[in-house]
Amino acid sequence: MPQAAGLMPQAWAAARPARANVAVSAALLQHVSRTAPPPLPMNTLLLKLIVTPVLIGAASLAGQRWGETLSGWFIGLPLTSGPVCWFLAIEQGTGFAAAAARGCLAGAAAEAGFCLAYAIAARKGGWIGSLAAGTLAFAAGAALFQIAHPPLWMLALIVYVALTTALWLMPELATGRAGFPEPPAWDLPARMAVATALILGLTEIAPLLGAQLSGMLATYPIFGAVLAAFAHHQSGAAAAGRVLRGLLIGLFGFTGFFLCLALAIEPLGIAASFAAATALALSIQGVSLWVGPVRRPRR
Repeated sequence: MPQAAGLMPQAWAAARPARANVAVSAALLQHVSRTAPPPLPMNTLLLKLIVTPVLIGAASLAGQRWGETLSGWFIGLPLTSGPVCWFLAIEQGTGFAAAAARGCLAGAAAEAGFCLAYAIAARKGGWIGSLAAGTLAFAAGAALFQIAHPPLWMLALIVYVALTTALWLMPELATGRAGFPEPPAWDLPARMAVATALILGLTEIAPLLGAQLSGMLATYPIFGAVLAAFAHHQSGAAAAGRVLRGLLIGLFGFTGFFLCLALAIEPLGIAASFAAATALALSIQGVSLWVGPVRRPRR
């Protein structure tokens, strides 16, 4: 018994280092689990590099095939801002993407200002001055919505009123040739490269800018501006006006897309909400194609 009693303190002393090592290992594992970045569910960089140029390339080719107005109508689809919100939802979460969708809605109203300001300036000016006027109008509209935060239903109403008013006030631009010139060989690759760079940049700086501002910046009509300026320079103000009128008509489906996305992405998830928003946008675009002036010009 005395020998057993003497062995007890030695056993406890031997067990202490083992327990200490286990505790340290557990603490290290807990620290690593807290600090290590969460793995992405898919290679989003690869998706950005593939999906974006494919969408922009398909839309551009269709626009070249069927004329200026249809070209603007295609650009009205959320070909850039839609993928931006998709990747934001994957990387930042559905709540961030829902707020970005609200920003895209506000951006549609700012785009209406761009189209109207460009067309008004094009009556007496060239494409550089018209582009500057449209960009200033877009910036003013985006700044206004960055300050004001109307509820979603009111924001959607404002956007539809702005699009309708812009279409109604668009001036008739009668100068220029009817035909749309053949674009240079670098035109399509340049559009695809610029769109991909825009999406990569916006999704990287989105956490710094915030959700709503990221959404609004994603809606700047970079391809509408390129198409309108190119048509204006090559064929005159009338061709640019047709591009912008088609863009305004296309923005009705754009607005439906982001209204649906803002309402559905959090309760339904990414895949279901984007599918519903895409179906709604295509339905609206189909109606506008049927009833509106979006048709191939006679040759």
